[in-house]
Amino acid sequence: MGESSTDQDGRLGLFGAVSISVGGMIGGGVFAVLGVVATIAGAASWAAFTLASLVSLCAAYSYLRLNAMGDNRGGSVAQLEEYLDDASIAGMVGWTLLFGYVGAIAMYAYAFGSFAVALTPGGVAAAVPLGEALLRPAYSVLAVALFVGLNVLGARATGTSEEVLVVAKVAVLLAFGALGVWFGARQGSMEYGFDTLGSVTPVVMATAVSFVSFQGWQLLMYDQESIRNVETNLPRAIYASILITILVDGLIAIVVTSLAAPDVIQQHPERALAIAVEPIVGGIGFTVVAVAAVFSTGSAINGTLFSAANFAKGMVSDGLLPDETGRAGADGAPRRTVLLLGGIAAVFTAYGSLDAITSFGSLAFMGVFGVVCAIAFARRDHESVNPVAPALGAVGCGAFAVLLGVHLWRAERGTFWAVLILAAAVLAVETVYFERETVLDGVERAEEALTPDEG
Repeated sequence: MGESSTDQDGRLGLFGAVSISVGGMIGGGVFAVLGVVATIAGAASWAAFTLASLVSLCAAYSYLRLNAMGDNRGGSVAQLEEYLDDASIAGMVGWTLLFGYVGAIAMYAYAFGSFAVALTPGGVAAAVPLGEALLRPAYSVLAVALFVGLNVLGARATGTSEEVLVVAKVAVLLAFGALGVWFGARQGSMEYGFDTLGSVTPVVMATAVSFVSFQGWQLLMYDQESIRNVETNLPRAIYASILITILVDGLIAIVVTSLAAPDVIQQHPERALAIAVEPIVGGIGFTVVAVAAVFSTGSAINGTLFSAANFAKGMVSDGLLPDETGRAGADGAPRRTVLLLGGIAAVFTAYGSLDAITSFGSLAFMGVFGVVCAIAFARRDHESVNPVAPALGAVGCGAFAVLLGVHLWRAERGTFWAVLILAAAVLAVETVYFERETVLDGVERAEEALTPDEG
């Protein structure tokens, strides 16, 4: 990564692009999903993250191949429409992706709120009615509101500031990871979950839940105009960021599951790393991780909100979203779109559980990534497409989506119904919008059938 981070017109180099992608994925993996995954797979959580990253690599390959082959670039719905030749299906995939981004924002905000509570002085927290039960959602909603405001005002982290933050976060995580391995080895408490791998089921269930943490690379697809030498730097940045993330996630997963008690992780899954490092370096370690988490999840909220709003703007331009949701000709992210996405995410993060939010987000991204992999596989006769990765990606996404449902039904029946109802509501809204002419024709025919013949 010898290139400079940005050039004179502000475009990102390879290092800057990797930083943006890694920042989003670490915000989701280490500071939001890790504890949920650890409660399912235990010491084998590293294997669950690894499996999810491999499927995500297959999806990334499929995105990049389609991006290089088609006339419409940028991972947009227009690109899907080009290959599917069906605006309604492409639009429904786009809506599903938007709801996935809303779920991701809510997940980041949930973790932000939890760490903000941990950093709140005990006296202040005790003085608040209901304590953490009120503070966590309040902080989460405030975080969404803050970054909605920044995006409405046109403020966004520059490539350089993002790089500094990501380098600092990765350095902190690697330092705590190395320290944790050293401490665990001295205590004889290091566990790698090889016995759990034999049963398979917990690992694949946890893989399905962790999938939402590996979607951050996709944001680069919508920022291609801001990347220098995009034909070369885009694939390098995406592949490198996924590999870097799985190394960091895997290391931290091993340390956390080796040093933190399962019941403690289950009580505060989003704070798993901070809980694990506290016995090593005391309260200062917890504070450093909590501060890093606040910056990391805040950065992830900001970046995801910005990219999702721009993605939605493209859908408005293509007639796949109502004009009321935003102005297609806006300079930058449309204000109404930012407000709408932020408002829905705020509701999710205030009233949803972390399990429900991560499960819904994973389900949405598995659905979209599976469709993209299937499209790439259908183009396997093209000389630039190797069919192996798209096939593995499509099968993996489909299988993990089913397994996620099975896990929720067995272990979290309430979350299962919440995710199912939410997914059904999203599908119903999409169907009504894209098949509205058919629905209206059906209503008119029903009215005619029920109206007495006056003749």
